[in-house]
Amino acid sequence: MRVPSPQVELATAPRRITILGSTGSVGSSTLDLIARNRDAYVVEALTANGNADLLATQARRIGAKLAVVANEDRYADLKSALSGSGIEAAAGAAAVVEAASRPADWLMAAIVGAAGLAPTLAAVRRGAVVALANKETLVCAGGLMTAEIRRSGATLLPVDSEHNAIFQVIDFEQPAAIDRIVLTASGGPFRDSSRDAMAAATPEQAVAHPNWDMGAKISVDSATMMNKGLEFIEAHHLFGLPAERIEVLVHPQSIVHSLVAYVDGSVLAQLGQADMRTPIAYTLAWPLRMVTPVKRLDLAEIGVLTFERPDEVRFPALRLAREALAAGGAAPTVLNAANEVAVAAFLNRQIGFLDIASVVERTLERAVVPQIDTLEAVWAIDHEARERAREFLT
Repeated sequence: MRVPSPQVELATAPRRITILGSTGSVGSSTLDLIARNRDAYVVEALTANGNADLLATQARRIGAKLAVVANEDRYADLKSALSGSGIEAAAGAAAVVEAASRPADWLMAAIVGAAGLAPTLAAVRRGAVVALANKETLVCAGGLMTAEIRRSGATLLPVDSEHNAIFQVIDFEQPAAIDRIVLTASGGPFRDSSRDAMAAATPEQAVAHPNWDMGAKISVDSATMMNKGLEFIEAHHLFGLPAERIEVLVHPQSIVHSLVAYVDGSVLAQLGQADMRTPIAYTLAWPLRMVTPVKRLDLAEIGVLTFERPDEVRFPALRLAREALAAGGAAPTVLNAANEVAVAAFLNRQIGFLDIASVVERTLERAVVPQIDTLEAVWAIDHEARERAREFLT
């Protein structure tokens, strides 16, 4: 990852913004912050998957130049909703990539899943400042993405609360002084549940995260702890540390968002409320800081912070992610593709909760994992892994 310089100057105000995935949780929170600082930002483009009505409302409210819906079946609805506004409308995957390619000082990459890879890569290739909320981009194509960042001079700012926390306290100037990094995990809604209870879990129970307000897919990933597994792989690419120097701790309060341990025995942590507007704001104003409406942290009110090691017997997804990273090549791409298929099947009540990790493991066991250095190769492996994972749904 390109090491950021504290001397980087902010773009001449107002900063031009593009948001990929504006109708999701992260995208909506980003727009909330922009709306509170209208003089500081101009919105170039907003994209969404299929929620054309909300996308049009957002585009009108914020004054975007372009609105793109990935689902081409919703183009007519989007165009109708934007009629008379002067806002350009477009649809399709290629149009999302084109939106990411437009000149903008800062781009929020918040499309969930592998679908976010191509547009995020397009923004990186033009040397943009990219706020990355799409962890699958680095999981699927970490080597390709980091090589393009070095070539283009793009800046990658992590938005996930854990990686953003590390970014805030890591010393890029002294990499040899870093002993390890520690990612914290809430443990999700089934932290204290037995395997029998998890076997009977419903989608409604799995998406009911105790601390964070997230979309369905990410919430299920948190419940299986695959979310932490994907973040484990992402941290390897973001911070250039080997797997043995990356740890995971379960921290149910979600107050300590991650830690960096140094060779002198110091451990630095970033703390805050479980509100994504804090890490988003850090990237939106970077290299400065901005005021947010987030509730201020009161440690005396919280009283107790607890930590425990993850249980990889009840939550095998974390082990699978570590094994995929160790296998290298396309193994993380296969891991992510199989997981996306399995989570979608669980949400559609085709398989049980515990079957998610089982489908992923079986897909990995059958996969060929060559080295991948092109986007086309990533898509080919991704497609093959999805087809294989679907065979294990029955």
